[in-house]
Amino acid sequence: MPQIDESKVSRWDQHGREHVVRVQRTGVQRTIKCGTCGWQKGAQFLPWLKAEEHLAEAHQATVDPAGTQPSR
Repeated sequence: MPQIDESKVSRWDQHGREHVVRVQRTGVQRTIKCGTCGWQKGAQFLPWLKAEEHLAEAHQATVDPAGTQPSR
């Protein structure tokens, strides 16, 4: 039986609302699921980048809670 691992990508929008996309891994396949709108997609490569893109495009959520974005 394959092991299931899960991580998440969180971003905040300009109104201070948190949006979370979970990345679930089963074997080599990864599934991305948005907790805000229910969007989901399969992704083998760069699932976290695709999750960040979804949050930015669909929810205008770009503020990284970890503060790891480079300063400008």
